Amino acid sequence: MYKFKPSTFRFTLLCVAAAALSACANHGVGPQYQRPALTLPAAPAAPTAAPSERNWWAGFGDPVLSSLIDEATRQSPDLALARARIAEARATLGQNESNLYPTVDLTAGATRRRTSENSATFAPGANPISEDRQLGLTASYEFDFWGKYARADAAAQARLLAQTANQGVALSTLQANVAQAYFALRALDAQSALAQTTLQTRQDNVRLQKRRFDAGMVGALDLRQAESEAASALATQQQITQNRSNAESALALLLGRQPADIAKPVLARGLELDALVRAQGVPADLSADLLTRRPDVVAAEHALIAANADIGQARAAYFPKLSLTASVGQQSRDMSNLFDPASLFWNAIGNLTQPIFRAGAIGAVVAAANAREQQAVAQYTQVVQSAFRDVHDALTNADAARAIAITTAERTTALAETLRLAELRYKSGYSSYLEVLSAQRDLAQAQSGLIDVQRSQLAAVVALHKALGGGWGPSQAR
Repeated sequence: MYKFKPSTFRFTLLCVAAAALSACANHGVGPQYQRPALTLPAAPAAPTAAPSERNWWAGFGDPVLSSLIDEATRQSPDLALARARIAEARATLGQNESNLYPTVDLTAGATRRRTSENSATFAPGANPISEDRQLGLTASYEFDFWGKYARADAAAQARLLAQTANQGVALSTLQANVAQAYFALRALDAQSALAQTTLQTRQDNVRLQKRRFDAGMVGALDLRQAESEAASALATQQQITQNRSNAESALALLLGRQPADIAKPVLARGLELDALVRAQGVPADLSADLLTRRPDVVAAEHALIAANADIGQARAAYFPKLSLTASVGQQSRDMSNLFDPASLFWNAIGNLTQPIFRAGAIGAVVAAANAREQQAVAQYTQVVQSAFRDVHDALTNADAARAIAITTAERTTALAETLRLAELRYKSGYSSYLEVLSAQRDLAQAQSGLIDVQRSQLAAVVALHKALGGGWGPSQAR
């Protein structure tokens, strides 16, 4: 059994004290982070919208939409990529955290050598062949007086949080894209139904004009005009069918389905477009604080925090570096004596390094870190500015689409009455068939335009949900 020598005790105490000092000083050199000051809009005087539940799409009341978004969330390659990046950032954080602790290695070695018998150091009669065995532990530690490793750890933590927020960006983008694609598909379904009704009407007109032409009641002009309108309606229906097929494959791709399912997608339908429009609502007032939860804003700020920590890590290279290395173990030329008390060896080495001349290398690294922080500040500012623009544009588009929808609905009602009167005038002989065709064409265009406006309404609401990073409370919807 070995005695703990006073010199060893003093050395251990020195290590503990240095480690404690290092822990106290590990806030490090370099600037402390401060969020950039930006001029934000004043908060509205009226009660503002509260954050909505995470599943904002549930507010549309369409279970099919909810199931599609759930499917996309489970299977999306974009989310799988985001999760892999988070795992990488977490591993990097673990690697940086390990620098704050000593390293301990088990060493084992065996050496067999032959010394030249003609060398000046060879003793006559000695055995030129020697052997040596060694088994021990080696520990080393660098004291983080200036916070180099602490700042690296803080930067890694911030980058992990940034990657987590980026996963939120991918998730919110995916959810919004699925909702947009689904609404576009439901709009094309409505357009298809309208095109089918229009085609049926035009074909009925052709049969009616054919009977009248055969009876000598109308000329060939009326018959050919009816046939032209029927052909135009058929071409419109065929175009809509093509667009709907493309929309289905695009939605299947967003859902992360297999290639065979994308080639021949089978997609369920839920609420009709009119019901979806009635379910949506936009708040009258929105607080600027809602934007702080946007994942891209969060990611940009954490990237800025990481860049700020990088400056401290770079500046730490200007200051002295103290590291300690200690070894302890057994060493013997004979295996039988390896674990004998007399075979014990140990050593402790302290190393202090102060950079004197590096030809500007450290300054260049610090300058690069400062430049990256300036880039991060600019990127954070751009993200915040874009966030406010996204909300502004989404609110403007939602208000405009709602007003246009009201006007278009009124126009559709008026055109339906115009068609009824035109048909009465034609049957009474007061007008030509061209008047009826013109009224039918105007009504069909207005009805198609109303569907497009309704889709724009839904798209603007989805864009607003995404712009706010989630949505708002139902009590504030209008």
